[in-house]
Parts: sequence; C-alpha cells; structure tokens
Amino acid sequence: MTTFSISEVEELTGVKQHILRYWEEAIPGFSVQKNIGGRREYTQNDVEMIMRLKHLIMEQRFTTEGARLQLLEDAKIKSQNIEVVQEIHQARSELTDLYLYLKGLKNK
Repeated sequence: MTTFSISEVEELTGVKQHILRYWEEAIPGFSVQKNIGGRREYTQNDVEMIMRLKHLIMEQRFTTEGARLQLLEDAKIKSQNIEVVQEIHQARSELTDLYLYLKGLKNK
C-alpha cells in the first residue's frame, strides 16, 4: 500500500502541514497513522479526505465543525448507498433463482 509523507501530501493537495496537523486534531475520524519513528504516513484515502476537507473549508467556506458534520453526512449517505446496492444484489439473486425455477417447470 502506497503511503505519503506530510510534505508529499502538502505538495499533492496544496494544504500546509500545520493545517493538516490541525485537521487531525479538529476532525474526529480523520486520524493519520504514524510509523515506528513517529512520522505521519498518509494513505490514498487520507489524501482523498484532505481534498474533500479542502473543498468544504477553503472553497465552500464551511467552518471546521460544519465540514466535520458534512463528512459525517457523506459517510451516512455512502453507508445507505452500500445497503441499497446490497439489497439490489439480493433481489437480483432471488429473481434469478425464481426465473430458473419457473424455466425448469416450463421445460418439464
């Protein structure tokens, strides 16, 4: 898995290192792993969250608290979407089984 240092993330996102460290403290759920030497190691998901925070705070003018709440709402919607997709797959499976059953009756 690819990880990025804080300086690489600053270069990728345009968000200063001190802001990244502040967001770690201010945004629950946004915690960056540290290696054995104590250096931050950002994942691709971390970078994506930083870009979302940057958009909300710097472009949409959300407060830090407002951005935190929006991230929670985004996670809730994502979770609901996953549940809907799972329900669709379940319904498709049941319909396929029913089709095969009825096809078997017709061929007898």
